[in-house]
Amino acid sequence: MEQTIENLKAEMRNVLNNNILRYWVDYVLDKEEGGFYGQVDGHNNVIPTADKGAIQNARALWAFSAAYRITKNEDYLDVARRTKDYFIMTFIDKTHGGVYWSVDYKGNPLDTKKQSYAIGFAIYGLSEYFRATGDEEALEAAKGLFYDLEKHAYDAVNNGYIEALTQEWQPIADMRLSEKDENGSKTMNTHLHIIEPYTNLYRVWKDEKLGGQLKNLLSIFLDKILNAETHHLDLFFDDEWQGKRNIQSFGHDIEASWLLHETAMILEDETLLERVRKVIPKIAKAASEGLQADGSMIYEKWTDSGETDCQRQWWVMCECIVGYIDLYQYLNDTDALQKALACWAYVKTHLIDNVHGEWYWSCDENGKPDHRGDKAGFWKCPYHNGRMCLEIIERDIPTLMI
Repeated sequence: MEQTIENLKAEMRNVLNNNILRYWVDYVLDKEEGGFYGQVDGHNNVIPTADKGAIQNARALWAFSAAYRITKNEDYLDVARRTKDYFIMTFIDKTHGGVYWSVDYKGNPLDTKKQSYAIGFAIYGLSEYFRATGDEEALEAAKGLFYDLEKHAYDAVNNGYIEALTQEWQPIADMRLSEKDENGSKTMNTHLHIIEPYTNLYRVWKDEKLGGQLKNLLSIFLDKILNAETHHLDLFFDDEWQGKRNIQSFGHDIEASWLLHETAMILEDETLLERVRKVIPKIAKAASEGLQADGSMIYEKWTDSGETDCQRQWWVMCECIVGYIDLYQYLNDTDALQKALACWAYVKTHLIDNVHGEWYWSCDENGKPDHRGDKAGFWKCPYHNGRMCLEIIERDIPTLMI
């Protein structure tokens, strides 16, 4: 077992440094206009005039900041510093607060709507940069975005966070995060990626209001988003938390299992932690319905039609590995460790591009990579796979369970 854990950590270090972050420095870093190129396609073609997204740049800021904090590689610090400066200068709305959804390749505001999900990732990246460097500008920017969300996006009547608003924080007709989503005013995905950055911010800023909202977010997940019958997370809701329970997203389920656990541990509230630890194995068990014999986890299932999306998407595999490692580390679940190792074996065989670098977007049921998905873009960043590597490297994973 000891050798297994050490081998896993060594492989994660190699993939992080030589496959993921090396690719982002060599291919995606925009040294002329700043930030990162908005798109590198599935065949490694750089599109230098592609629009740039807040999510991509905020996630990259998080990844290089965390990588520097853990590895002390000065090259990562240089990229993180450049990214922090570019993000604050380009994406933060100096007039109305919040962040722009996108800018053009030269950094001019393009889509100026205020998507709570994107603001969350900005807090995530900026708080991690402060965590790694002690840079006060980054911390103050993260605090400012927290206050923006609380002032404009928090629903004090029905609880939770509104999905999107206009640049001036007014109601907006189309609140969808992407074209595939339902137009709900509140979503599981956005709340998951608000509790995640709020947790990271709380690590470095023990603010009473922030801590209270973290406890509130955990209650929202346990009381409103978690389906009490299936233990899957429901995805789309209206203002009053009514919604259709028709999609099971296996990757989000397993991701939530460890992120909610992380929040509960950071808060150091034993009663709340005990409540969360009773629930996360049930969420992980529901997610396990998406596991396949080859070790991978499929994407989604529509319960009303029975239709299943059998893509093996890169991010789902990453969250699968971290989620099951978390169950092994804290709840002594040795079966979960085997699931994580099987999924990692699948990733190494099918999803990692060992020739050009980075990972393919997805594979089909036969393990064939899909080159139509970007290597880098609005949604493809060194975040899920980079974070997976960093989580495994940094965690004190037991080598033997008795």
